[in-house]
Amino acid sequence: MDPHTTTSAVVTGDHTPTTPTTTRTLRLIQDDNHDPFSKIQAAKDIRRLTKTSQRFRRQFSDAVPPLVSMLRYPSLEAKSAALLALLNLAVQDETNKVSIVDAGGLEPIVTFFELGNINMQEHATALLATLSASAVKRSTIGASGAIPFLVEVLDQGTPQAKMDAVMALSNLSSENHNLAIILQSQPVPYLVNILKTSKKSSKISERCTGLLESLISYEEGRVSLTSEEGGVLAVVEVLERGSPQNREHAVGTLLTMCQSDRCRYREPILKEGVIPGLLELTVQGTPNSQTKAHTLLRLLRESPYPRSELEPDTLENIVCDIISRIEGEEQSGNAKQMLADMVQVSMEQSLRHLQQRALVCTPSEVSLK
Repeated sequence: MDPHTTTSAVVTGDHTPTTPTTTRTLRLIQDDNHDPFSKIQAAKDIRRLTKTSQRFRRQFSDAVPPLVSMLRYPSLEAKSAALLALLNLAVQDETNKVSIVDAGGLEPIVTFFELGNINMQEHATALLATLSASAVKRSTIGASGAIPFLVEVLDQGTPQAKMDAVMALSNLSSENHNLAIILQSQPVPYLVNILKTSKKSSKISERCTGLLESLISYEEGRVSLTSEEGGVLAVVEVLERGSPQNREHAVGTLLTMCQSDRCRYREPILKEGVIPGLLELTVQGTPNSQTKAHTLLRLLRESPYPRSELEPDTLENIVCDIISRIEGEEQSGNAKQMLADMVQVSMEQSLRHLQQRALVCTPSEVSLK
């Protein structure tokens, strides 16, 4: 190669090729002597280049501190350009997520919820949802004051902002201290409303039910759910029509309630017609759902004590014991029909299993008569 020939890229210390465009944009965003318009344009360029490129996210990692500084500019255009650039930098990049928090990004991000600007609120919520994916920074995010604002978004945000808020709160709830703060912000009515109005198999419904399952580990969460009109019913409807993972969250929610105080929560759960859905889960749910559904059915029976050896504690006995006390012929009829269907499905599965065994049986395994 001609030693005087110049290349269009240089190699950085991490062996990532850096183009002249990258170098120029970094210089503009880092140099405080440039006019605000140039920095805004640089932030927009960073947003554009990092939208779908993990390589550019690495190359622009040094842009995080100056972009965080731009979040404090008085210009709304500068705030927005920096916020969107940081959002793209954080996507699927753990290092950039940590850098944004360490650079002091949380404080200005939280203030955007007070601006009354819907777009800024939506972008801030999306960035918090992305940052909360970093497990090492969840405690810091929870302590930043962001949680009450995220709960408000569940009530008043745009559909996309609500989705991002649920995601952020779900991630943050993995920390017990954060879970307590979430509970203090009283999110249950908003979560129930989202469950009522969204498709039961949707991703937002799944995250709402998962968050509810965590919240009802506290007595305040259980009281809030049962006090909310249609709260338990919303969970039962998810149990009946949700995605497999969502149904698992729903049965887990009801099981935790019943295990915490059977006498208090048995009737509110039974009243919403949960039996048919539980019976279906015992046959068609995930392995965890099946186990939880069996356990909940046992807790929902009239007597908390096991039957004698003369009356085996079979699923049929448990269900018959429950449905004999359910008010309303329609619920009782539905449960009995579901039980019959469940038995039929179980018999068909057993028959198929025997047939499969017979097909693979070798001559040495056949006993001679």
